[in-house]
Order: sequence, then structure tokens, then C-alpha cells
Amino acid sequence: MPPLSTQRFTNRVDAYGKYRPHYPKAVIEALRDRTGLRPRHVIADVGSGTGISSELFLTNGNLVYAIEPNEAMREAGEKYLSTYKNFRSVNGTAEATTLLDDSVDYIVAGQAFHWFDPERAEKEFKRILRPRGWSIMLWNDREFDSTPFLRDYEQLLLEFGTDYIEVNHRNVVITSSPDANISSSNAKRTINFFHGQPVLELKFENTQVLNYEALEGRLLSSSYIPDHDSSNYRRMIARLREIFDCHAANDRVEMRYPTIVYAGQFSTVGN
Repeated sequence: MPPLSTQRFTNRVDAYGKYRPHYPKAVIEALRDRTGLRPRHVIADVGSGTGISSELFLTNGNLVYAIEPNEAMREAGEKYLSTYKNFRSVNGTAEATTLLDDSVDYIVAGQAFHWFDPERAEKEFKRILRPRGWSIMLWNDREFDSTPFLRDYEQLLLEFGTDYIEVNHRNVVITSSPDANISSSNAKRTINFFHGQPVLELKFENTQVLNYEALEGRLLSSSYIPDHDSSNYRRMIARLREIFDCHAANDRVEMRYPTIVYAGQFSTVGN
């Protein structure tokens, strides 16, 4: 992970753990069917944060090494997942996990791959993966234009976000083809992480129903949002309240997040 990325969420930990969306159980079911995931498999959850992605695999019975460089996020994950006997917390990064060679069957990056140095992470993933191991990248990919509320929320992020465009995970696309023409946008980074090997692309429905408190918490969990002491913080919060009041039905709004999953294997693993 680039150094800056490891500290971005330090002052967002509480909001992140409480208000970020979880992943649908259908992800596990699909990985069972499409990749052969079983409870006996060992998982490295890289960039595990507060434990949201780790929990998905812990509930499947897997042993999970949660790799997280941010101390505050890591401690939050340790507290959140303390009841799972198969949970292991590790101070490490995608580029230096500290795990042993050939020690895991699956590497998972939930809402995290866009923070990695792809070349160094690829080398590390190949080192710790067992033969025929899988790398799984997943994001809750917030919709931004499918409803009037989501359009207004996106506009708020564009207006107040400090570096929203630069760090948006939508600007990273995993592809199996070095010649893929994903988008004409200069913001897109097409990463041929698996070098021609087939990549499974899966999509699942996922929705949060939020009251105002939860919507504000969801906003404040984002690393690109101004801090409380920023000059435009109050104006941002006032605008958020306006958006909520305009679009809420039964005092709730819907945040829609199709869950996007990329799953692939390296050709050099198992050769």
C-alpha cells in the first residue's frame, strides 16, 4: 500500500465500522460454486480494515489472517471479530503481508485493492498463495445516478470531496486482457493483474436503508470528506440534510451498492 493510504482512515474508524455496508452472503455461495471455496481453506484478507470482509469468510468457517497496516482500523477489527476463534490479526500490507510462503489458499481484498501498489502486491500474492490459489477483489460499488437521491449525493461528493476523483475505486478495473479498452476516461486505470488468465466477474445486489444519522455516518466514513474542523464542513452537513429531507420516504433513503467481485488465478501458481 502506498504510505499515505495506510493512514487515511485513522480518524474515520468508528464511522467506517458502524455505517459501511457489509457484503451479501451470495458472494460466499458463488465462490463455493465457481472457485471451490471450502471451510478448510485459509484466507488472507489484505487491507482488512475494521473486519467487514473478514467476517464474510469467518462465518463460512475459514481461518482468516486479517492483514491491516492502520493501527486504529486493525484494533477495531480485533474488537469486532474477537468472538471468532479462526480470526488472526496481522500488522502488514499488501506488499509485505509477513505471512509465510505458500501459506494461504485465497487472498481477499475487500474495498481495498485500489490502495495497493499492483506490481508489488502481485509479487507478494504469488509468494504467499498455495498452488492453484485464488485472488478475490471485491467492492461495494455505490450507484451514483440511478435515483434522484443518489444523483444528489454524488454531486455533494464532487462538490465537497477533497480528492474524491483521484481515489475513487471505480477508476480501477481488473482485466484479463492487456489490450482491454475499458474506458476512454483518463481517470481509469486498467490493471491486467492476472496476465491473460481468465478472470471471473460477478455482481450481486446490495442495498442499505438509512435514516439521517446513518446517512451522515456513511458520509463521514469516507476518507475524502472534510474533517469536522474544515471550513466547509458545516456547509457540507447542511447540504446533506437538505438532500435527505428532499428524498426520504418514511424517514429513510436507499443507498444502492452492487457488489462487484473479480476472481482470478496466477499462471505461475502451481506450475
